[in-house]
Amino acid sequence: MKNTSQEYDAIIAICRDLFVKKMKDYGSAWRILRLPSLTDQIYIKAQRIRSLQENDVRKIDEDERGEFIGIINYSIMALIQLELGIADQPDLDTTKAAQLYDDKIKMTKALMEDKNHDYGEAWREMRVSSLTDLILQKLLRVKQIEDNKGKTIVSEGIDANYQDMINYAVFAMILIASNS
Repeated sequence: MKNTSQEYDAIIAICRDLFVKKMKDYGSAWRILRLPSLTDQIYIKAQRIRSLQENDVRKIDEDERGEFIGIINYSIMALIQLELGIADQPDLDTTKAAQLYDDKIKMTKALMEDKNHDYGEAWREMRVSSLTDLILQKLLRVKQIEDNKGKTIVSEGIDANYQDMINYAVFAMILIASNS
């Protein structure tokens, strides 16, 4: 598990670095996005990954890693939006956004560590394509919860689904790196 924690941190460092750089380029323009818009952005990324996994021919020379980074960063944005609400105008500076990013990752990593303990790192035996499918399943669940105006009867909320997507995407990136 110690190795998983270090691998997790290395993946998140890459994602956070890109998040901060984009904050410097674009500011917090993403703060105006409603949750369904963020969910749809994540869905596009996951569908692209699935397409890359299924198609032998690629017209754009990119791999899955960039899309998994997008899933992680958009999911963190969604978690921040859940906490702060939607803004009418960009309202976060880079320092505050990075602090919120770190807070969300800290909670998400703790969830991963708890589940990883209980499941015995079963994800290490999974295929990246299965992790992609699980992300897509989580997205469909989130879309249904959004359509239900956030109401669930017995299911976990939207935040837990975003956290699971982050963790599945990190796992996928760890597996990709170990197979390279």
